[in-house]
Amino acid sequence: MKPVLIIRTGRAPDAIRARHGDFPHWFRLGAQLPLRRLQVVDVAAGDALPAPDAVAGAIITGSAAMVTERAAWSERTAGWIRHAMDAELPLFGVCFGHQLMAHALGGRVDYLPGGREIGTQPIETLATTAHDPLAARLPTSFRAHTTHEQSVLEAPSGAVVLARSARDPHQLLRYGPHALSTQFHPEFSADVMRAYIRRKRTDMHREGFDPQRSFREVAATPIARDLLLRFAHHHGLSHGARHR
Repeated sequence: MKPVLIIRTGRAPDAIRARHGDFPHWFRLGAQLPLRRLQVVDVAAGDALPAPDAVAGAIITGSAAMVTERAAWSERTAGWIRHAMDAELPLFGVCFGHQLMAHALGGRVDYLPGGREIGTQPIETLATTAHDPLAARLPTSFRAHTTHEQSVLEAPSGAVVLARSARDPHQLLRYGPHALSTQFHPEFSADVMRAYIRRKRTDMHREGFDPQRSFREVAATPIARDLLLRFAHHHGLSHGARHR
């Protein structure tokens, strides 16, 4: 049985990691991935990626890095994404992973106009979700956790925009029958979201945002989380669970 790949592009901050764990753990829980099938590759640390046909699917994590830095490891991973798309490998990118997928496939990534987006945000689905194999069951609006400074400013040619927030028009993108990505964080719990707001409160004050209000507005995001789980179910990456 082929492994399920978590492409680790960064790490949670030390204080958050010590209390809440790290990216691979959050994705494993959110997608209900069997531990025995999991393969974590830390591309930011220089780990080599396996051939796309050697894995069953891949999840690409967030990172404190910026896609626009064009780091060598990031550009190598972008090349791997293009090969994975050719191989029709199931792919799910989140935050940095979302931006890297869009960049790899011809979109444009840069800083989000107006500054960072952070906190539990309302996400609005578009009419394009009607026939999407995963997004069709999303309501017209749902909540999701966000924390990012850069964003997809232009989606790749041929990509389908499925959802937006008030400030980011590209919260959910579909690139083909097996590949999609989210700017929001379906793997975050409410406690993790609060921890990020605590960590960023000084930056938020400086940029004119109210961290106390953002902290108060943190809420559970079961619909966003379910999207990650349904991706794993749909592509047979999460064993022992029924398709939703």
